Order: sequence, then C-alpha cells, then structure tokens
Amino acid sequence: MKAILLLMCFLVFSGDATAQQPKDSSWDGLRPLLGKWIAEGGGQPGLASAGGFSFDFDLQERVLVRRNYSEYPATGGKPASRHDDLMVIYQEPDKRMRAVYFDNEGHVIYYSVVLSEDKRTITLLSDPVATAPRFRFIYNLLKDNSLSMEFDIAPPGKPDSFSKYVEGKARRQ
Repeated sequence: MKAILLLMCFLVFSGDATAQQPKDSSWDGLRPLLGKWIAEGGGQPGLASAGGFSFDFDLQERVLVRRNYSEYPATGGKPASRHDDLMVIYQEPDKRMRAVYFDNEGHVIYYSVVLSEDKRTITLLSDPVATAPRFRFIYNLLKDNSLSMEFDIAPPGKPDSFSKYVEGKARRQ
C-alpha cells in the first residue's frame, strides 16, 4: 500500500510540474524551422542532390534535433550514395545557442548558433581549429515560407575565408 501511495505522489508531482511550464521564448527564433522539409541543391561535389530534413524539439524543449539526408545519383562511374546527419541544438546556461553535428562519414562538428536581428537568418558557425577547415551553415527564411540554405567552408589556417560549397532550397512537406 505504501508503495502505491509513493508512486501516486511521484506521478502527481513529477508529471504536473513539467506540463505547466510555459514555453521557453529563447527558442522563438528557431521555431520557424520546426517540421518536415523537402530539399534540393547542388554545389562543389559536382552533383545535384535531393533529400529532406526535419526539426523537432526533444527532451521537453531542452534541445532541437535536426535529422537530415541527401541522396546523390550515380554519375561518372561513381555509384549512387546517401548522406545522413544528425544535429542537436541546445542552450548553454547563459542561453547562448550551440549545436553538435554528427554524420555517417564520421564527422563531428561543434557550432555556435546565431539568429539575425530580423530573425530571418540562422547561422551556424563552427568553432575554429587551426589545423582543420571551418564550416558555416546558413538558413534564410524566405517570404514564401521556404528556406534557402548555404554551406560554406574555410580552409585550415584561414578561418574567415569562406567559399560556398553547396547551396539549396527547401519547402515544407
């Protein structure tokens, strides 16, 4: 009997406390990314790609998770391929946004996340590492409710000398 009472108290106090918390407004600038998207693009690798991604909150809005895939057709003797990645955006204790990115090629990239003043551009800028390339990923929210995307790379030793690597556009699914 005591165990049942303890369990009921635990459920009442743990369940209601999180359900009544207001939404964290510091995520507001990223909320337009929520949902499923269909994308197409191309660039330096020389291949057009098609794919999609989603942005969803997890852990009771403690993190924003992006799942992405791109499919590349077979060309010039290269077989068709698929790129998959996962990114988790989170807040530091001081509310600065950060992200960590993982992909099926073994990359792990840490980003700072910056929202423009007009809240239309979201920039992810990788931490500079002297012996490695630096990456910048830019989402632009367009007036037709679509996104333009750009992925730039700066060579090792030149952390601010970015060149466009790939670009694309996405629309809601």
